[in-house]
Amino acid sequence: MDKKIKLHGFNNLTKSLSFNIYDICYAKSKQHRQEYIEYIDELYNAERLTQILTDVTEIIGAHVLNVARQNYDPQGASVTMLIAEHEVPPTEKQMEESPGPLPDAIVAHLDKSHVTVHTYPESHPDNGISTFRVDIDVATCGVISPLKALNYLIHSFDSDIVTVDYRVRGFTRDVDGEKHYIDHDINSIQNYLSDDTQESYEMIDVNVYQENIFHTKMLLKQFDLENYLFGAGLDAFSSAEKKDISQRLRKEMQEIFYGRNMTKAF
Repeated sequence: MDKKIKLHGFNNLTKSLSFNIYDICYAKSKQHRQEYIEYIDELYNAERLTQILTDVTEIIGAHVLNVARQNYDPQGASVTMLIAEHEVPPTEKQMEESPGPLPDAIVAHLDKSHVTVHTYPESHPDNGISTFRVDIDVATCGVISPLKALNYLIHSFDSDIVTVDYRVRGFTRDVDGEKHYIDHDINSIQNYLSDDTQESYEMIDVNVYQENIFHTKMLLKQFDLENYLFGAGLDAFSSAEKKDISQRLRKEMQEIFYGRNMTKAF
């Protein structure tokens, strides 16, 4: 599609990016599980989430109009931002189907809409599995796609599993009155991820091109048990316990990734 098409009035396309990020760990005791919840709550409190979303608005080229944030009791936090576009038009680089910046390289541009984040720490009462879920929504109206924020967001959290949905809604008109239902090329959400991210995750696409709906699921390939233990090191467990914990963690991750319960990990 011609990216320099002359539009009649404002670009009314709505581009919605919604995704879940999951962090999984094993906490052996009730005290460790409680400490994990407290650790997550402190690490990703409303203030930290506000900073992350502020960085997102810079990446997609917006400025913040209003912020509502809240920490919850006993756990969890939410932040919602209303945002508006900058006056500077987007560059060709910002329009193309390519990865956005990482957390150490923030750039800019977008349109009117909002970004939100909600956190859900939880712990299994019996088997020691603890899960932290982050729900993030970035909605824009105009020429810039929120997909440019993906790299930054995935690297801002400990992301074991990521599910991403992207959809372009509505239409905009050119000067001849012809309707356009999407204004940028996209074959896969994966094309907006950096090489190191693509290499680190097993990924599955489910796309409905004729409806401008794109879905990608990501599962971290590397599994090192030491990275998933909270409150105790490897030396606190026997070989049999480490094998059992590894199987339970992998099963938990695969169930979330595939969206169904399993009798065992595979």
